[in-house]
Amino acid sequence: MVYWKRNLIILWIGCFFASASYSMVIPFLPLFLTQIGVHRHLELWSGAIFSSAFLAGAISSPYWGMLADKYGRKPMIIRAGVFLSLIYILTAFVTNLYELLTLRIIQGLLTGFIPGAIALIGTNTPDKKVGYALAMISTATASGGILGPLLGGGLADLLSNRWAFASAGILILFPTILVIFCVKEENFTPNKSKGSVLNDIKISVTNQSFMLVLFLTLITTCSLMIIEPVLPIYIAQLNVASQNTAFLTGLVYSLPGMASIIFGPYFGKLADKIGFQKTLTIGLFGGGLGSILQIAFRDLVGFSITRFVYGIFFCAVFPALNGLIVKSTSEEFRGRAFGLNQTANQLGSMMGPLLGGVMGGFFPMYSVFLMTGFLLLVAMGMMHWSKERNKANAFNK
Repeated sequence: MVYWKRNLIILWIGCFFASASYSMVIPFLPLFLTQIGVHRHLELWSGAIFSSAFLAGAISSPYWGMLADKYGRKPMIIRAGVFLSLIYILTAFVTNLYELLTLRIIQGLLTGFIPGAIALIGTNTPDKKVGYALAMISTATASGGILGPLLGGGLADLLSNRWAFASAGILILFPTILVIFCVKEENFTPNKSKGSVLNDIKISVTNQSFMLVLFLTLITTCSLMIIEPVLPIYIAQLNVASQNTAFLTGLVYSLPGMASIIFGPYFGKLADKIGFQKTLTIGLFGGGLGSILQIAFRDLVGFSITRFVYGIFFCAVFPALNGLIVKSTSEEFRGRAFGLNQTANQLGSMMGPLLGGVMGGFFPMYSVFLMTGFLLLVAMGMMHWSKERNKANAFNK
């Protein structure tokens, strides 16, 4: 574990750039669709474009996890970074919807930089420092999520969305090179046995606490991604008089990330005092109410303020979920546990845009915020119910 601090610094940089490159272009896909000639059923096509990569990722993630156990997590991070760079650059040259859809599917099948980094950190960091390290990775992702939309929106306004895609592809190459030369994976014993995703699932099913975390990850990610396909369109409707739609969209996108940078460390300290479960409950409750309150404002300023308030609470959710994975699984299973959690994350990411696209196409657009808040409150209720059930079981014993 000698190199864990250096690994953390390099992977913090890597996840920052990976998140920035992603958020430079992905939030603007609905606007990019209109530029390549998609004008009918925009919300539905937007949902399909978003979901395609996540469906492919949900299918491929367990197999990349088995290869990671056999060859190491570092090679998987490098593979993801190289392919992600290539896909972003190629996206800059697409001319129609079907080319874009094909590249999104390939992206889901072949990439996964941040999940790979989380798996390496989770298995190459001293146990007493794992929670801190995972919180730092979450901070890096949030920081990149702030820079990316601002940079992508600025490039789109000044040049074009195509330049934003090309720039994102070049940007992700930098951390990939750093990982090649600077990251050392110490705690790795190659798995010589034939991998079995089905066996990993069977092991997980016997761990009720871990299964709850997987289900909460799916629900929470779904709630987050419901808004993705329609948020740029919704912001454009709130700000019809402006000529800087792409930049303002990026700014509003970045507000929850700004809240995460400011309040994330506070929730990390709070989790050390009261536990990951209670911190997760606070995050889900505040995030659920904050999401519902967004429909109360039909002007950009009020909407932006409530987006920031939503981000204050929601930033506690994913670090707490990662902490619960560490607490509920053994060290020898932790790498596979994070792999299965990524599958749950991808499934939620696939379901969310589809649901958001359908709701945005057939119902008032603000209904997506109601659904997001509802799902977060349901997740909070599940966490509370599980906690009370565990107390009852302990008492009966």
